[in-house]
Amino acid sequence: MKQAGNRSGKILEITLFSMLGALMFALQIAMEFLPNIHLTGMLIILYTAVFRKKALIPVIVYILLCGVRWGFSVSWVPYLYLWPILWGMAMLIPARLPMKKARFLYPVVGFLHGMSFGTLYAPAQMLFFGFSFQQTIAWIITGLPWDLVHGAGNFAACLMIPLLKPPLEKAARKLER
Repeated sequence: MKQAGNRSGKILEITLFSMLGALMFALQIAMEFLPNIHLTGMLIILYTAVFRKKALIPVIVYILLCGVRWGFSVSWVPYLYLWPILWGMAMLIPARLPMKKARFLYPVVGFLHGMSFGTLYAPAQMLFFGFSFQQTIAWIITGLPWDLVHGAGNFAACLMIPLLKPPLEKAARKLER
């Protein structure tokens, strides 16, 4: 979205990005019964494909809502960097990616983030719980099956991005006007 010049445009933009973050959070809760399967990664990649830098706003809203719901505890702290890392990975994907490449690249990025989630989470575990390097490696290895589920779920969800991106771009263009 272009920078809105008037007050109502700014309010609309704040509302939109807040709602997109709340949608991520609501879908996370709705899918809680499926361990490590959710649409958060797919939505972060989708929002970044459409809104680029501003997609970080709904990511921050999502992270804060998670803290409100589950507590601003040591298990929440890694969210402060885990989800922005995915946003950063998605920012590396060109904005005008041809559909043929998008069908491949979006799911691969989602898979890679899901597979690396436990490894990325590990430094916080090491710091907060005093894990040794060997304990941290054991923790990562123990979590690999869950990371595989996470990666596979992200891969499957990200297959939808090429279908969802055009309508979201169209809606964003309408809101710009």
